[in-house]
Amino acid sequence: MTDRDTLRRHADLVDRMASTLGIDLQETAISGNVSSDEISDAVLRCTDCPNPDNCASYLARVHHSGLTPEYCRNQDLFARLTP
Repeated sequence: MTDRDTLRRHADLVDRMASTLGIDLQETAISGNVSSDEISDAVLRCTDCPNPDNCASYLARVHHSGLTPEYCRNQDLFARLTP
């Protein structure tokens, strides 16, 4: 997988996890509650995750859970942004 593909995959995982938690990242950024740099950092943290396949499986099974998996490297950010 190329670096570009890796970033796209993890950007999708971050966005899907946010959606599962009821967070609209675009709207949250527009309202000023998160910066584009924080979202970029979240994607980069996600690329360091050893469990992207597990995360993708989790997201395929769970809809609007309100919880992140314990291994999620963005738990703190998502907890801060969860409505």
